Amino acid sequence: MPSLKPLILLSNDDGIEAQGIHDLYDGLKGLGRVHVVAPAVDQSASSHSFSLRKPIRVWRLRPRWFAVHGTPTDCLLISHHGILRKKIDLVLSGINDSPNLGDDVLYSGTVAAAIEGALLGMPSVAVSYVENGRNRAPAIRLLRRLVPMLLDNLLPEKSLLNINIPATEKVRGVRVTRLGRRIYKDMAIRKELPDGGITWTIDGEMSFARTAGSDFEAVYSGYISVTPLHLDMTNHTDISRLHRALPGVEL
Repeated sequence: MPSLKPLILLSNDDGIEAQGIHDLYDGLKGLGRVHVVAPAVDQSASSHSFSLRKPIRVWRLRPRWFAVHGTPTDCLLISHHGILRKKIDLVLSGINDSPNLGDDVLYSGTVAAAIEGALLGMPSVAVSYVENGRNRAPAIRLLRRLVPMLLDNLLPEKSLLNINIPATEKVRGVRVTRLGRRIYKDMAIRKELPDGGITWTIDGEMSFARTAGSDFEAVYSGYISVTPLHLDMTNHTDISRLHRALPGVEL
């Protein structure tokens, strides 16, 4: 019997009807058995949250398309342990409708889905537009070249790729980058309600530090940014210093 094509799982945080996940689905045709398991509604900025000990409603919209009333992490867990019940060869999350650069990865549901895929042992990639839908064609060309490499063990264990697509008139190429530094100017906006209650709305502006070699530098210079991320958050360079300092601490 001929071997089955690889099983590719698509998810996101913008919701199952978002343009970006349809861009992915259409763009990856022919490369494998593509399944979509994505949130039923927008879950942007949900980070790595998941619905612990709560029933999560899932419904089949059409063949290989499942809407999950939960977070991106829920989608990955339900796909792996429930819906698909078979080996998932590759996870692609996105294409997000706005960038996930620098410190954005800590808040992003798009990146969280790819992180969960990596935790479950699957090669995983998060993909984001700087401007929704802009430069779709070069993004898909890059992904179609990457897919065979990812299936051939391009990434080490517990690693993933974070890709951002520039909004420039012409894509100049691809750069492998490191995470830059996002500058958040968050505000908590207070509003009094007629019943005497108070609400606070978190909103604000964002900028970024202009650092050489960063993902910000790449995309705002017209390049697709490809940033390798690793799930080991240990500060290895600080271990020896703490070994020296802590034995002298009195309890």
